[in-house]
Amino acid sequence: MSGADVTLILRSTRVVTPEGTRPAAVAVAGGTIDAVLPYDTEVPAGARLHDFGGDVLLPGLVDTHVHVNDPGRTEWEGFWTATRAAAAGGITTLLDMPLNSLPPTTTVGHLRTKQQVAAAKAHIDTGFWGGAIPSNVKDLRPLYEAGVFGFKCFLSPSGVEEFPELDQEQLARSLAEIAGFDGLLIVHAEDPHHLAAAPQRSGPAYADFLASRPRDAENTAIESLIAHARRLNARIHVLHLSSSDALPLIAAAKREGVRVSVESCPHFLTLTAEEVPDGATEFKCCPPIREAANQDALWAGLADGTIDCIVSDHSPCTVDLKTPDFASAWGGISSLQLGLPAIWTEARRRGHSLDDVVRWMSAAPAELAGLTRKGAIEAGRDADFAVLAPDETFTVDPAELFHRNQVTAYAGKTLHGVVKSTWLRGQRIAADGALAEPTGRLLERNQPTNNVRNH
Repeated sequence: MSGADVTLILRSTRVVTPEGTRPAAVAVAGGTIDAVLPYDTEVPAGARLHDFGGDVLLPGLVDTHVHVNDPGRTEWEGFWTATRAAAAGGITTLLDMPLNSLPPTTTVGHLRTKQQVAAAKAHIDTGFWGGAIPSNVKDLRPLYEAGVFGFKCFLSPSGVEEFPELDQEQLARSLAEIAGFDGLLIVHAEDPHHLAAAPQRSGPAYADFLASRPRDAENTAIESLIAHARRLNARIHVLHLSSSDALPLIAAAKREGVRVSVESCPHFLTLTAEEVPDGATEFKCCPPIREAANQDALWAGLADGTIDCIVSDHSPCTVDLKTPDFASAWGGISSLQLGLPAIWTEARRRGHSLDDVVRWMSAAPAELAGLTRKGAIEAGRDADFAVLAPDETFTVDPAELFHRNQVTAYAGKTLHGVVKSTWLRGQRIAADGALAEPTGRLLERNQPTNNVRNH
């Protein structure tokens, strides 16, 4: 410990570190973790001490899949509201998806527009994915050099006309360009031909909607992605895996050395098709929430490492777009503030530890994005923390959530795990539901410490 430079000691009998959970005192200097020390280490003169007793000190969560929609569709969500919800939920870093905002993040100019909008509103550290669409192959390298963390594409319609999907030829062209600078392509993997062939019925029946997004659509798309990645030695990441049928394909590709990683989401891991009421389109997302047996297999994929990480895919909209017709309602689950307790509730039931949850929701997403200062409580990382009371419960009241439109599939659910406070670079930014003024930084991939553009 550098002693005189340490301004803060955070202490708990349960600190989740890369080596496991143990009693420890975490010394903070200049917004960075200076050292992880024995619990009873003497507090340096002039340093503040916060002792959390038996509450668990976790590294701040990293959510690499958030649709903020700002600017352009700010009535759906915005940087101010989204980052407040994230901070209240123990998330200290998010990466914003390139679509549902106007403009989409498909050129350097559009990236700069989004950064300007976000700069004064970000309560947590915020970075950006670029978009890969049919018309912007020439923009991919400039966007990467401008600091996006990688590129998102769709293989089937995205739901917004300004962000069209790639066909197989366009996918190959974009992926070859991205592989040329060893970038990362993150993919909404549903095959359009399988979707077109599936029965399409409007109405309130969830069973009809589920039939319209068959597992084969995911499985086929993922199989083709793996083939492209193998041929080009490219890096690909499968977004929001819903179909457990794809797990053997993915596991085999990983064993072979194909550079593929995979995420799933709280809604696929905690909600089931059997419990979705007809007309309850707050549960609609694409790909869809599937059956309980499918969920069991997804948890097995997490346990054996086939699935790398858990992120929210927070995709909100205004209340009026959640019509009772599953065919026409906007697809997206709002869960930014609730992901940690939702996953912890199910993980503990299935015999997993908070060490597992931290690996899935903090360390692995940070590694995916190359955020070397995030994702762990160890010396040299940013002093980003969440303090969790893991045995306390609460019942989800949508009116108490900070995201812009208080619609959530978790309404009325009782969850384990109350986030007591959240800390960003050694500053407490949320405590017991109260939020500080925004101090988040905008992150860029190519900065040595992954942060830039203070405000």
